[in-house]
This record gives sequence, structure tokens and C-alpha cells, in this order.
Amino acid sequence: MGKIVDIYGKKVFSLSLIFNSLLTAVFAFGLLASYYTIFPIRGWTPFFPYIFDGQLFWILIPATLLNIFPCVHIGKVHTGRLWFHHYFYGFLVIIAAIVAAALLLPSGLQSLFIIYTTDAGVNAGRFLIVGGITLVLDDLADVSEKMLSGLRFIKTRAQRNGRTLHHLQLIMGFVALYFLLAISIYLTQNTLQITLANSILLASLAITTITSFANFKRKIWLNFADSNA
Repeated sequence: MGKIVDIYGKKVFSLSLIFNSLLTAVFAFGLLASYYTIFPIRGWTPFFPYIFDGQLFWILIPATLLNIFPCVHIGKVHTGRLWFHHYFYGFLVIIAAIVAAALLLPSGLQSLFIIYTTDAGVNAGRFLIVGGITLVLDDLADVSEKMLSGLRFIKTRAQRNGRTLHHLQLIMGFVALYFLLAISIYLTQNTLQITLANSILLASLAITTITSFANFKRKIWLNFADSNA
């Protein structure tokens, strides 16, 4: 019983961290889209002056995506499958969320990822799609032989550059920490903008920051470079 709890605990923990990494990237994409749309008209920068240039959110995307491989590695346990591979259910969730968004949201699919909004319906759709993508990423090697070959190529390159990725992980941890502190300070001074979406953004950034520093401390990339597995 204890072994089963340990296996499924690792899998759930891994999926949660992957989901958080993707969610942080989605928030960054939404803020960038809004910045490029509004800035030419009104000179708007999100969370200014603590984030002095909206284009800085581009840095946040690789900062959070760098966590995905170590998080997937945590969940490399054998859980079996219920009728189908995990990626099958992931694709079902993605398709269902896209169809629902196209039919139910006033602005349709374009609102899902290209704007930053506090709308509950839009963010629910984003959550479902990110959840589906999480399941697909967790089981990506089983999607096709070409995908498996691509992952092996990426793995080989990562092994060759483990030391660089190790130090990059630390840098990206400080990047995530900067955004966490900057947005937190901004919201304490602009309390009307303390919305559910912004609160989730802060929680996501906090988890991203902790995960980045934890991966650096555990020397994930260095151990991976030394491994022939």
C-alpha cells in the first residue's frame, strides 16, 4: 500500500509541477499579447514601474519552461494505464476545451491565450487546455516513434550541456523571483487589482521560483549529464 501511495504521489506531484510551469508561461504570453496590443495606443506596461518594460515577460517563458524536463523526470514511475495512454485523455481534454471556448466565449478562441484577462470563463478554458497539455507532455514518448526519436535527440543535447543548463537554472530562478517580488509589491499598492487571476499568477510564480532553486540545489542537470540512462 505504501509503495502504491509513493508511486502515485510522485506522479501527481510531477503533473502538478508541469501544469504550473505551463500555466506560468500562459500568463506570460497573455501579458505580452496585451502589452503589444495596448502599449502603442496608451503606453501601458503591466505592473509598472516594478516591471519597467513589458517585453521582460519574454524572459519568464524560458525561465518556467526550463523546469518541465526535471518535473517530468520526477514522475517517471510505472502507474499503468486505464484503457488508453495518458496522452489520449490529454488530447480529449484539449479538444473539448477548444470546442467549448469556440461555442461559449463571446470572443471565441482568440481570447484563450492572446490576452491577459480576469474573466472566469476564459481562465477556466485555459486551465483545461493546460491540463490536457500536461497529460500529453507526461506521456509524450508514447505519442509516436518520431516523437520518441526527437526526445532522444533533445536528451543527448541536454546531457552534453548539463553544466550550462545547471547554471541557467539558477539564473532563471532569480528571474522568476524578480517577477514574483515585483508583482507582489505592485499589488500591495494597487489593491483593486488583487483579483483571482492575479492571485493565481503570484502562486504560480512562487511555485516556479521554488522549483527552479530546488532543481538547482538537487543538481538535476548535472546528474542528468553524468547519466547514460
